[in-house]
Amino acid sequence: MTSPDVTTDVLIVGAGPTGLTLACSLARSGVGVRIIDKSPEFHGSSRGKGLNQRSRELFDDLGVGERAAASGTEHIALRKYRDGVAVADHVAFEDRAPTPDTPYASGLLIPQWRTEEILREGLAEHGVQVELGCELAGFTQDADGVVATLADGRRIAASYLVGCDGGHSPVRKALGVAFEGETDAEESMVVGDVRADGLDPAYWHQWFDEDAALLLCPFPGSSHWQLQGSPERDADGRPLPPTLESFQRLFERCARIPGVRLTDPTWFSVYRVNVRMADRFRVGRVLLAGDAAHVHSIAGGLGMNTGIQDAFNLGWKLAFVVRGLAGRGLLDTYEEERLPVAAWTLDLTNERLRAVLEGVREAGVGTEAVVTDDITTLGVGYRWSSLAWGGPKAGERAPDAPCRDAVTGAGIRLFEVFAGPRFTLIGVGPTSAKALVEAGERYEGMLTACHVDDHEGHVRRAYGIEGDGLVLVRPDNHIALSVAADRGAEVMDRLARLGR
Repeated sequence: MTSPDVTTDVLIVGAGPTGLTLACSLARSGVGVRIIDKSPEFHGSSRGKGLNQRSRELFDDLGVGERAAASGTEHIALRKYRDGVAVADHVAFEDRAPTPDTPYASGLLIPQWRTEEILREGLAEHGVQVELGCELAGFTQDADGVVATLADGRRIAASYLVGCDGGHSPVRKALGVAFEGETDAEESMVVGDVRADGLDPAYWHQWFDEDAALLLCPFPGSSHWQLQGSPERDADGRPLPPTLESFQRLFERCARIPGVRLTDPTWFSVYRVNVRMADRFRVGRVLLAGDAAHVHSIAGGLGMNTGIQDAFNLGWKLAFVVRGLAGRGLLDTYEEERLPVAAWTLDLTNERLRAVLEGVREAGVGTEAVVTDDITTLGVGYRWSSLAWGGPKAGERAPDAPCRDAVTGAGIRLFEVFAGPRFTLIGVGPTSAKALVEAGERYEGMLTACHVDDHEGHVRRAYGIEGDGLVLVRPDNHIALSVAADRGAEVMDRLARLGR
């Protein structure tokens, strides 16, 4: 057999938010990565249009958070109508404010095309470009790696392959992984991107009438709005595909605003409620992430966010294994941690969809009916994981906290210390200094040691620390271990046996 045309550490199939987040995570770790997509060009559709609070934290860690914030909207008023009359406004999370342990009180409304553009910009800064027009035709794997064949006959050899290729994932199908669940063919919604000149872009307009629904969501810096609405149906009650004309008829029926014409459509689609999950997220050296592993209701906007968070969980683990910093057993924890989260997400979004469908029957209620603390995913953790090694909050999200560097006296935030593809060992109190020095020297390049002066008590409160202590935080910003300051040997032993 001829040699592959290209060799890399990790091949990612699919360049949506999940694949791009994974590529950024790997590339910044110094891992060789190629990311391919069968599309001939980048799409310009709004699709998944929001980053939740947890994804915003992860974007900051990847160095692209400020770009996202500059391109999105933190708070937008949802204006609800009944029979063409505005009856109520609501701003989600309006009553929340940033706290020392949670920097983002709200999510970010941003079109998916811009989210992907921002991630591609970040990826390019690591010297990696998305390879368009590259369709996966098949792959083989053995104990040593994977060889992927493209539709044009080229072959790429990789240590690992990750399918981030959507709900119809060819990678998942080739693996023979079951994708159990159901699709409701009758419950559907038309979506698209259109201009709606003359409509006030200060509001996300939502018309919920007895027999039809229409939502028009604006985006900052864009002349296009995302439209979601009830489909037209044929004589037998079957939904018809969307057109600009059907969008206009729906607008006139629900909005009843004279003089507003919908124009310049750039995207049409039909959404059907599809609730499915893979029974495995890994088969040998091939893994699944994002929609390739799970799909669910759009209620709560968790589809894109769950994929991003899959990728952030998987990225550091792949990097550590490829770089020889951990044993291959570390990859088992990806499915161990993220499959239960996917199952929880399916249940949550089903419940939130029911809440919306029931809520909008009442005049003045709109999509804010989905909003609960759960949709922030700030509470998602892995307390059951084999990587939760002990302490009061092992497995949970590692909170932010303002403090001082005990060595320099400079003001810092823990999220600034965590940023990057390494473990972080936080030391609180003077007796933690010895363990910090020893661990920092032994695991240089794998661990950042930081002695903090918790002068305002934020670190102790956030991490449940009494007395002097050590907290080991994973590269994906979850707590691995919390121990007394004299137990530095346990920290180093855990790192030495990681994945082995």
